[in-house]
Amino acid sequence: MGLTKTELFTDYQNKIAIMAKAIGHPARVAILEHIINEGSCVCGDIVSKLPLSQSTVSQHLKAMKEAGIIKGEVDGPYRCYCIDMDSCKLLMQQLRAIFSKAKCC
Repeated sequence: MGLTKTELFTDYQNKIAIMAKAIGHPARVAILEHIINEGSCVCGDIVSKLPLSQSTVSQHLKAMKEAGIIKGEVDGPYRCYCIDMDSCKLLMQQLRAIFSKAKCC
């Protein structure tokens, strides 16, 4: 198996790449939109709105949580998810900084 060579890049570049990858699937974009619209929700709420199984939604939520896009808090037998605003604000600022250097044609 090949090496990813992430150690050749800055922490800043690696963090942006991890977060971008975490929203790099249409299901994750849909999940993110749902959580933003609802403010917070449990996995079952998301499953009822998307054409995905509970286990698939759980895997997407796990990846997004590990990347810092969302947070999950235990609420009895459920895990309630919400946006990690600090991380998302940082991602938006970093992406703005990158694209602000682009020269439009």
